[in-house]
Amino acid sequence: MPAPRNAFKRALAEKRPQLGLWLALANPYTAEICAGAGYDWLLIDGEHAPNDLPLMTAQLQALKGSLSHPVIRAPVGETWILKQILDIGAQTVLVPMIESGEQAKAMVRSVRYPPHGVRGVGAALARASEFNRIPDYLQTANNEVCLLLQIESRAGLDAIDEIATADGVDGVFIGPADLAADMGHLGKPGDAEVQQAVEAALIRIQSHGKAAGILTADQSLAKHYLALGATFVAIGNDVSLLASSASRLLSNFRNARPDGGGSAATAGIY
Repeated sequence: MPAPRNAFKRALAEKRPQLGLWLALANPYTAEICAGAGYDWLLIDGEHAPNDLPLMTAQLQALKGSLSHPVIRAPVGETWILKQILDIGAQTVLVPMIESGEQAKAMVRSVRYPPHGVRGVGAALARASEFNRIPDYLQTANNEVCLLLQIESRAGLDAIDEIATADGVDGVFIGPADLAADMGHLGKPGDAEVQQAVEAALIRIQSHGKAAGILTADQSLAKHYLALGATFVAIGNDVSLLASSASRLLSNFRNARPDGGGSAATAGIY
């Protein structure tokens, strides 16, 4: 019996658009709720969310059996954490802050078993192999790992050709927020100069036959990126959804006109 089939990896290879949502609340309950919404993929964020390996594992368990494919973003591009993320059962990983072709090749080696890489052989202890109940896991795991690399700096853009052409890289993701900061537009990913760089990068990635991805909460921009050919696009995050909905609910309640003749405040209900 081989390693589980990575349907998300095949969708990217077939250029089928995949809509995603960022999970940063670090909670398996909310991960399960979001999975029920029907997103193609959900990203468990290990870089900026308060996640550790047990919490990531719990969220993978919550997503098991759902139609949403789990992706884990590592906190850093180092072999030790990538091997642990794979062993807890993630088949698709996003690695942040990639800035060179050599770094890209190192990440490929990190997610592959020898002799093609340096991933430690600990499958007997791993959730990924169903605790050694998948007899052919070691022989088939490499083919099912989907490696996504994140470019979010001018150095990364300069090396985009070397990064995208590294054998074993399935997709390249553009991080507009950090890119904007590195370009001198901190907090302004929608700046025209940044957007020009983003669009050029998305097109460049595809020119090498690799899937291009991005995150934006701007729905118009998301549709624009899809029109440019981006394959995996995240359109929001759970933190902002909760924060904005909570604020909107209270605001709507306070401004309601229950008697048709005034606001809740003037009606004296609180």
